[in-house]
Amino acid sequence: MAEKRTVTTENATGLKNINNLILVGIMMAVGVVLRLCAGFLVLGNMHPNFLIATYCLSILIIKPNVKEAAVIGFISGCISQIGTSMAWIGLGSETIGAIAMCLLVSLPLPKVAKALVTTAITTLISGFAFTGLAAITYANPMPMAQFLNMAIVTVVTAALNCVIVTILSIPVDKVMNKD
Repeated sequence: MAEKRTVTTENATGLKNINNLILVGIMMAVGVVLRLCAGFLVLGNMHPNFLIATYCLSILIIKPNVKEAAVIGFISGCISQIGTSMAWIGLGSETIGAIAMCLLVSLPLPKVAKALVTTAITTLISGFAFTGLAAITYANPMPMAQFLNMAIVTVVTAALNCVIVTILSIPVDKVMNKD
């Protein structure tokens, strides 16, 4: 008599899961469209950085490993080259931000608090990495007024991004059937 076959499935995590890969692709596409079309969401002269918000949301939901998060950040950095006045800086700042988000997702916080805290910290890290790289690359030394302006933009962007990600994380999490 033949042995009964059993099939075991292992849930792929991170970018190894096709659904997660599709989610990241959709989030990046949404980030591009919003970056190009959503000039109406302006607070003063500042607006959310939708690419940071979309990779934060993606990483929060799919929980990739550090290498996969770096790839997500690098792709976001490539996309950020569209319409930037400071070429190539986004490659570094977005990669650093995505790695930070990946590491922060493991914080033992309730879901809503995790979305708020991790996105705010990630945006601050990415924004100040951008500011630091800009200071080194384009404005060495950077005038204090320019630094303060970029710092204010970074803080306001962090506040806007954490609200966006927190609101969207609940329905996206349910759609993806994650815990």
